[in-house]
Amino acid sequence: MRLTVIGCSGSFAGPTSPSSSYLVQAEADGRTWNVLLDLGSGALGPLQQHLSPYELDAVLLTHLHPDHCVDLCGLYVMRRYNPEGRLPRRLPVQGPEGTAERVSRMYHGLDPGDMDEEFDFRVVTDAVPIRVGPFTITPLGVRHPVEAFGYRVEAGGAVLAFTGDTDDCPNLTPLLRDADLALVDSAFVDGRDDVPGIHLSGSRAGRAVVRAGGVGRLVLTHMPPWNDPEVCRAQAAAEWSGPLEVARAGAVYDL
Repeated sequence: MRLTVIGCSGSFAGPTSPSSSYLVQAEADGRTWNVLLDLGSGALGPLQQHLSPYELDAVLLTHLHPDHCVDLCGLYVMRRYNPEGRLPRRLPVQGPEGTAERVSRMYHGLDPGDMDEEFDFRVVTDAVPIRVGPFTITPLGVRHPVEAFGYRVEAGGAVLAFTGDTDDCPNLTPLLRDADLALVDSAFVDGRDDVPGIHLSGSRAGRAVVRAGGVGRLVLTHMPPWNDPEVCRAQAAAEWSGPLEVARAGAVYDL
């Protein structure tokens, strides 16, 4: 399984990275399967440096804030108005309740259901696995002001855990346990951001992976451009002694 960081900036696109978007790939049945976790603001452009968006097999959204889903509007345009003609199948787009309505409203002027011509919208359910080619993807509800999910992605014996946006919560333990790579929200900074129920800080991310157990590598992500990444890294390192780094756009991990 291969993970490519398309975008990792928190809350809005930054000067060196789009917002949340992660490409996960695996080989099976004689071809490469391509799953995208989130498609936030600014991510559709750099995604095209890695593959044609027409080659996606599924898009899974952690939640419906624009920095995680707004570039679906651009992907709709690519598919709907492709000069070479309509694609032979709709693209599965899975997310929380109301995904189809939310994305359609962001694209002003569509009639209800118009996006259904290009996207096969499906609602994810807590702890009910999703299968896409070689991938088993388990959504687990997390703690954010809106309905939100983390995703545990398994293929070929490898495990990727992606928290999406969350504060600490019980589901982080089964989400993160024994993950080869844990991609964990670290938008908040200890001593600066004290509002509960929105994001993790570096220290809370570190404690979460320690509590879960068996994590191979911790990668901190979703940092707004105003964060100092080294501060977040240091706060995590005070709790977690294993391999630790900060996500960057374009980084590739083979699991």
